[in-house]
Amino acid sequence: MTDAKWGRGLVLAALSLLAAFRSSASVEEPPTAGTALDRAFAAASKVAVRGPAQVPWIEQATLRLPEGYVYVPRPAADQIMDAWGNSHDERFLGLIFPAGDANWFVAAEYEASGYIKDDDAKDWNVEELLAGIKEGTKAQNERRREMGIGELEIIGWAEKPAYDATTHRLVWSLAARDKGSAPGDAQTINYNTYMLGREGYITMNLVTGSDAIATDKAVAHALLGALSFNPGKTYADFNEETDKVAAYGLAALVAGVAAKKLGLFAVIAAFLAKFAKVFLVAGAAGGAALWKKLRGKAA
Repeated sequence: MTDAKWGRGLVLAALSLLAAFRSSASVEEPPTAGTALDRAFAAASKVAVRGPAQVPWIEQATLRLPEGYVYVPRPAADQIMDAWGNSHDERFLGLIFPAGDANWFVAAEYEASGYIKDDDAKDWNVEELLAGIKEGTKAQNERRREMGIGELEIIGWAEKPAYDATTHRLVWSLAARDKGSAPGDAQTINYNTYMLGREGYITMNLVTGSDAIATDKAVAHALLGALSFNPGKTYADFNEETDKVAAYGLAALVAGVAAKKLGLFAVIAAFLAKFAKVFLVAGAAGGAALWKKLRGKAA
């Protein structure tokens, strides 16, 4: 999954999601992307799972989907990702949306990385980890300039990496902004939650606005608390004689995933300016009715 496609997909996802809740007095003929999105949500409404429900994930884990949440499984979730312009692969598990009127979504993936040793979480220095991420960003900014994408400035941790060795859950979030942004402009925040298992880990990535993260991060924690690996697949079931061990630990996991997602932060600023008007118009044309249907409401 390329940085550009991943970033573009999440941006367009957020824009389309917001558009579904708004109407416009002067709606022009919707672009083709809107039609694709309408078809995607129509397909999703037929298979959407509304909480409370048990959601099995690839014979690895089970999500106890709480009331007030809607889960869209594959392949319907793939259609939504495609309509948003986002790539996906075999790691993708599906999408989770609010059944109410909130403006967020969660993308879930399973990474068959092998067993990740968590020893380094006992004495890692998160400020040194942040310094390393910032240093790596300098090199990535050169690539962004070549791509015509604005350079990125890492502001700091929106939430420092925190690992619970009892539940084997990890949470962290970075705040970033485009270097060309004006003082006071909204920051980009990607809220990451993980649960480690015997053969890999599940990540649920919350996408929301910086002005709503203080409230919406409760969603990420609720979903993480509702997730459990199946018997035989838990972190405690690891067999050192037979099981694959990942080539990296928790610190490298955070740094590596951060490096991949830093592209998202820069791409968001560029695509917001370019696509906001188009997709707000597209969503107003028909997305609201389909979105209400997906949520189980009258259109």
